[in-house]
Amino acid sequence: MPAIHFFEEDIRFNLKNKNKLKAWIKSTIANEGYWLNEINYIFCSDSYLLNINQQYLAHDTYTDIITFDNAEKENVIEGDIFISIERIRENAEKFEAGFNNELHRVIIHGTLHLLGYKDKKPADKALMTSKEDQYLATRNFT
Repeated sequence: MPAIHFFEEDIRFNLKNKNKLKAWIKSTIANEGYWLNEINYIFCSDSYLLNINQQYLAHDTYTDIITFDNAEKENVIEGDIFISIERIRENAEKFEAGFNNELHRVIIHGTLHLLGYKDKKPADKALMTSKEDQYLATRNFT
């Protein structure tokens, strides 16, 4: 049974529109031709995510998201996506995006990573941003 789960680590966070959010994520995955097994979205603090970044990726920087792809089969989505709510709030203010818009952008960004999209090279980053915009436009909630 395909599943999307939302968790909190070391923070309290009330995610709104969970069912609509799940439907939107599932639709994005299906639209890309993949099958959903399981995704865990873990909302956390900056310090929690910094620790993961240091421990698993050897990066000593704050970030808004870290995605771990756990899929063992091609075209099957399975992974853990850690999201710093503190970074989302700060970036929403910095980019004047609104908290929910920034949160949804980061959620779909992590999902796109699980779908194979990259963002290290300029061309890859441009495609990733384009895909984010494409799927953000399909939301029927904010």
